[in-house]
Amino acid sequence: MASAKYIFVTGGVTSSLGKGIISSSLGKLLQARGFRVTIQKFDPYINIDPGTLNPYEHGECYVTEDGAETDLDLGHYERFLNINTSQANNVTTGRIYHNVITAERQGKFLGKTVQVVPHITDEIKRNVFLLGETGEYDIVITEIGGCVGDIEALPFIEAVRQVKWDVGPNNFLNIHLTLVPYLKSAGELKTKPTQHSVKQLLEAGIQPDILVCRSEHHLPNDIRKKLALFCNVNINSVIEALDAETIYDVPLLMRKEKLDERVISKLKLSHKQEPDIEQWKEFLGRHKNPTSEVHIALVGKYVELPDAYKSIIESFTHAGAGNECKVYLKLVHSEEVNDENANQLLGEMDGILVAPGFGERGINGKLATVRFARENKVPFFGICLGMQCAVIEFARNVLGLEGAYSTEMNPETPHPVIDLMEDQKNLEMMGGTMRVGSYPCDLKKGSKAATAYGKTKIKERHRHRYEFNNKYLQAFEDAGMIASGINPETGLVEVVEIKDHPWFLGAQFHPELKSRVLDPHPLFLRFVKAARDFKYSRES
Repeated sequence: MASAKYIFVTGGVTSSLGKGIISSSLGKLLQARGFRVTIQKFDPYINIDPGTLNPYEHGECYVTEDGAETDLDLGHYERFLNINTSQANNVTTGRIYHNVITAERQGKFLGKTVQVVPHITDEIKRNVFLLGETGEYDIVITEIGGCVGDIEALPFIEAVRQVKWDVGPNNFLNIHLTLVPYLKSAGELKTKPTQHSVKQLLEAGIQPDILVCRSEHHLPNDIRKKLALFCNVNINSVIEALDAETIYDVPLLMRKEKLDERVISKLKLSHKQEPDIEQWKEFLGRHKNPTSEVHIALVGKYVELPDAYKSIIESFTHAGAGNECKVYLKLVHSEEVNDENANQLLGEMDGILVAPGFGERGINGKLATVRFARENKVPFFGICLGMQCAVIEFARNVLGLEGAYSTEMNPETPHPVIDLMEDQKNLEMMGGTMRVGSYPCDLKKGSKAATAYGKTKIKERHRHRYEFNNKYLQAFEDAGMIASGINPETGLVEVVEIKDHPWFLGAQFHPELKSRVLDPHPLFLRFVKAARDFKYSRES
């Protein structure tokens, strides 16, 4: 069973400490040493996946190549490691129970009483080993969502305890991420929250091998000694994780703390080469020392929670570094934009992106935003619903199709320029039924999209139910909005552009899901370059 080594990252004291970033950073360092690494996330909530969750609840829903709707941490895994994840990389309590109950209904337990132990824990372990037993990976890192002590997480923690006995101590490692708060009134760091968190983990039968301690202040040696003594770990396994200027600093900080060396030692891994992170350092150099800057508006309806647009925001970081350009994002709530105040809110921007989303709330603001960008020749990028808004606005204000709309917002619209896809019309289940995953697209030679990609055949990830209505395609192209990207199998319009505009492009797919730290997405690269060119043209 131990064809791979298994690392489990648990968290204590509080949520949002950054287990995903620590997992990704460790994965990056091990990968840079030549090991084959993958990361998976176990989420304790009962939803089958985050596909039906409001972004305010859980941030963005990240989509994999194979069409899995997953936790946003998988985006970090892919961006840091430059790999593709899959359905197997994200598992929820809901999926675990669904699988077990389905098996029970099929009679696979031969009349046994189905219980949390062993049936639920066995199903959790089956998913743990799914990636490790393929032979594709040397190391599988598993992040356990939530905090130790949460009721929902108990079956996962018990399963982790059992894994150690299944694979043996040399193939198992627990990294416990915790908080060492600084009390300003006392003027000192406090170790007690970490001690209590480790105590809860010990009560569940797991002795942490490494402590990663988040803190706003450096951990002096006496604090490290105290944590080592009372948490029963080696002092060199107490790792300091200070707040970083950017998440992309964390691999270098963890390297400085020798986290990867401790992991290699404890798992008795054959010592491969020193980590090759020169390209990563070059990226950070470009990111932190830009030669120019642009201001771009991100217009959406979930801007109060930036995690709702996590992949888009990170894509701008990658593309900014690729252009040696600092991208300052202004998050604009689409409900606040209208034709009268668009210039006031957006007039100083060098580029405008209209974000994805669902539902009618904020749609009028997105339409006003598109109109402002189109009429004032401001570089524009629309993603998914943002692309659909570009189509609706063009239909109304250029083609003169009064009342043109999407049937998502108005099923009775006289001009359904955006309509429900045919295979979506008779669905009763909302979860897991959208057009998701990777699909091919053919780009028109000479188009802005083809120029950006440097090729005419691409594959991109989707997550939508509605599409451009091809009945109107000829009218749009005659008026200057061309379909520059088409799905070769279905004829679905994937990309639209306006000919007589410096850079106006809408994509039905989600390019942000394929942007990587060391491989920025070509559309974001070109959009940032167009914004910089626009800025220079205004200043000259």
